[in-house]
Order: sequence, then C-alpha cells, then structure tokens
Amino acid sequence: MTDQLLLVDAFSLIYRAFYAIRVLNAPDGCPVNAIFGFTKMLRKIIATRTPTHCAVVFDCGAPQRRLELLPSYKEQRPPTPPALESQLDGIRDVLGALQLFVAEIEGEEADDIIATLAVRAARDNLDVLIASQDKDFFQIVGPRIRLLRPENGEAEPVDAAAVVNRLGVRPEQMVDYLSLIGDSVDNIPGVPGVGPKTAADLLQRHGSVDELIAAAGALEKPKLRESLLGAAERLRLNRSLIRLETDLPLPWPLEALKIRAPEQGRLRELFGRYGFRSLLAELEKPAGDNELLLNL
Repeated sequence: MTDQLLLVDAFSLIYRAFYAIRVLNAPDGCPVNAIFGFTKMLRKIIATRTPTHCAVVFDCGAPQRRLELLPSYKEQRPPTPPALESQLDGIRDVLGALQLFVAEIEGEEADDIIATLAVRAARDNLDVLIASQDKDFFQIVGPRIRLLRPENGEAEPVDAAAVVNRLGVRPEQMVDYLSLIGDSVDNIPGVPGVGPKTAADLLQRHGSVDELIAAAGALEKPKLRESLLGAAERLRLNRSLIRLETDLPLPWPLEALKIRAPEQGRLRELFGRYGFRSLLAELEKPAGDNELLLNL
C-alpha cells in the first residue's frame, strides 16, 4: 500500500471543536471543550484514514511575509477567546502523549508549512490528505493531494474534479479566482462587482488574470471593464498574498512524521485529569496495530 501523509491544520480543527462543544469543564472547573473535541475529531480522522505519517501544524507568530505586503492582513480577526487560549497547552500535551509530530516555525503560517510538506511528500510518491476548512488549499489539490474538510461533514476528500464541480475553476486557477473575489477571512479585498460566479465565468473564458486584464478593454460590461482595469495592481498584490508557499526550507525529514504508538500511561493521566471518562474507557479496548494510535 502507498504511504499516506495526514497534515492537520491545527487551529482550523481547534476552533471548530471549541465552538461545537460549548460547555465542558474538567473536575477542577477549567474548560476542556476544545481539548476534548479536537481529540475526538483527530481520532476519527486517523482511525478512518489510517495514515502512515502525520503532522499537526500550528501558526506561530505574526505572518511576516504577508504583513510586509499588506499591513492590514488579518487585522480584523478577533483575539483568541481566553477560554480557548487556556486550553492550547492541554492540546499540545495530548499531542505529545499521542506522539504526533507538531510542526511550527516562527513567522510562518501553517498554510505554507502544510503546502510545502504536501508538495514535498507528493513528489516522494506519498498520498497526502490535508484536514482543514481553508479553501486556500484548493490551489494545491492534485493527483496525490486531497483536502478533507471535517467541519463540513463531507464523506470524501476534495480532489481536482470536486474543485471544478464546486467552484467552476481548476485548482491551478484558484489563486486567480480568490484574487478576483477577495478573502474576507484574511482581510484581502477583491475586485468591486466581481463575485464567485462572475470570477468563475471570467476565468473559464480567459484562463487567467493576466489574460483577463489583457482582454479587459474588450469586455462588454462597462462597469466590469472599469473595475478590472482599475484593479490590476490590486490583483497582483492579491496573488502574492493568496499563493501558498510550497518551497519553504523546512528542517524536518519525512521520516520524523511517521506515526508512532502513543504513550498510553500519559494518555490515561491526561484524560483522568480532564475528566474524559469516555476516552478513558476507550483506552481499555483491545486494539490492532492500525488502531493503536487513536483507540481512545
């Protein structure tokens, strides 16, 4: 069987867990809803997909490269809720007990680390599954790279055909597509008057933003023509902001991402401290080799 690398966009799953389970406290009264929900989601993904390699990837520090291009990048995002902030160390403790590799680099976004690891692994003939809600990953979906969006409850990972069916553009057109419509999550403004359907129609006809700008003078709709011609510089900036880095000089060999058996005693101690009785009960169930990691 082909080796498979699972790349987990940590905060994508952590935030989902935090808001999906509103109230859950440990015996000492501290909130543990995000720890519990994140562990359960991770358990389900690994038990279902049985990867041979895994990395859980965190953002670390300010995204320097993009902030230099756009100082207002992501500035509208609210701070991490204190009740979630207080659980991050606990999540890292669980990941440590599970012996899952944690990847982070100061000043680099998780998206770029994931993209670099994905492209590198695909080049080495591994199948790659990215667990994230972030649509930016559509741009690197390909024959060996797929996107699993557990927050949407989707049964099958998104492949290139699914990107086309969903948005009307190919993965290699995603940077241009997102540059046209903008990204409110990252505070990246798009072209006025260009929404998803218009962007897809334009790219289907013209192929790329460069070709679209070159042909903009001949567009029939005056407002659209003016918007595109006036946004040429904005589109160049947007593409630099949206395009994922796939060649970061990462310090970890692929061998470091191999899945290892968890430290069962440490898991018992943590789950007992947090009051996770159902997970403690699951630890006592017999497990086969493929179920060892997350038979929780």
